Amino acid sequence: MRPLQPIPVSVLTGFLGSGKTTLLNRILKDPNLRDTAVIINEFGDVGIDHLLVEQSSDGVIELSDGCLCCTVRGELVDTLADLVDRLQTGRIKTLARVVIETTGLADPAPVLHAVMAHPVLMQNYRLDGVITAVDAVNGEHTLDQHEEAIKQVAVADRIVLTKTDLIDPASKEFALFTARLMRLNPGAPQISSHDEDEIVAKLFDCGLYDPATKTADVARWLRDEAYHPRHDHAHDVNRHDARIKAFTLKHDKPIDPGALEMFIDLLRSSQGEQLLRMKGIVALADDPERPVVIHGVQSIFHPPARLPGWPDADRTTRLVVITRDLDESYVNRLFAAFSGRPQVDTPDRQALEDNPLSIPGHKL
Repeated sequence: MRPLQPIPVSVLTGFLGSGKTTLLNRILKDPNLRDTAVIINEFGDVGIDHLLVEQSSDGVIELSDGCLCCTVRGELVDTLADLVDRLQTGRIKTLARVVIETTGLADPAPVLHAVMAHPVLMQNYRLDGVITAVDAVNGEHTLDQHEEAIKQVAVADRIVLTKTDLIDPASKEFALFTARLMRLNPGAPQISSHDEDEIVAKLFDCGLYDPATKTADVARWLRDEAYHPRHDHAHDVNRHDARIKAFTLKHDKPIDPGALEMFIDLLRSSQGEQLLRMKGIVALADDPERPVVIHGVQSIFHPPARLPGWPDADRTTRLVVITRDLDESYVNRLFAAFSGRPQVDTPDRQALEDNPLSIPGHKL
């Protein structure tokens, strides 16, 4: 027996000193987060952060053997499986949500893979979203110095700006900083941890399915309108930011299912490490009135899910993509080759299958 509805899992990340624990303390006091299990990661042999979490020990599970992105991945899977077992056997009455707080040094991707790729966990849990805390005071310096912080921002579904009470929100510096975050991840709303009264409503239930209506809310989940072409060259191209690209692939005709499968398989097998995230809605030629939604993190993809119909009047295939060290032109040309989308100098499809790195102008 498994839960009637998959349990939403949120991953709370952010670099060292970003204020994750303070944010966690705050949101756990919200009555809307009752029946939430919290998995807290400790980096090192001695746990410290969990002492600051004002939550009963029955609701907090601490992983103290190492970083969630490496040494305790197996333990994380076991912990999530044990939560389901406790729910099924009545040892806990209700489990409405799971929040996983990573260490500040963690790459969120392996944590997401643990939820997205494990066959048993996939039946019982669904990824709700990635919440990334960013220090509004020191965030600029952190992004300059640490690539991990860049990636944490790039894969986020929601960006929480902490310590905004310590800065001037009308300053030019803050405006440039928030613009930088938007370049890294146009689709992630930026929310102040201090100014937002309904912060829980803004941070959670940001996945594909709206728990209130039990239907797919593609527009809220995809936010593809935020990925319009940008020609902002004012930022320093020598920063880590220059390695990150965020863009949209669009096509106005149904795509052959096999071609879509080959496109995704080729992209994730050859460029999985560089493909930080991809999600979208696709019209397939076998049933264009029932689109599929896809979601992947690096080389791990959810099985495509069919929707009963289009959520709105827009029947366009839209894929939002965030990459690192991977040219947008490469992904565009690969997509054009398999989708049949007209494009100048589109390479031969068979050549792509034989050698996906053969595209002129492709750089890593």
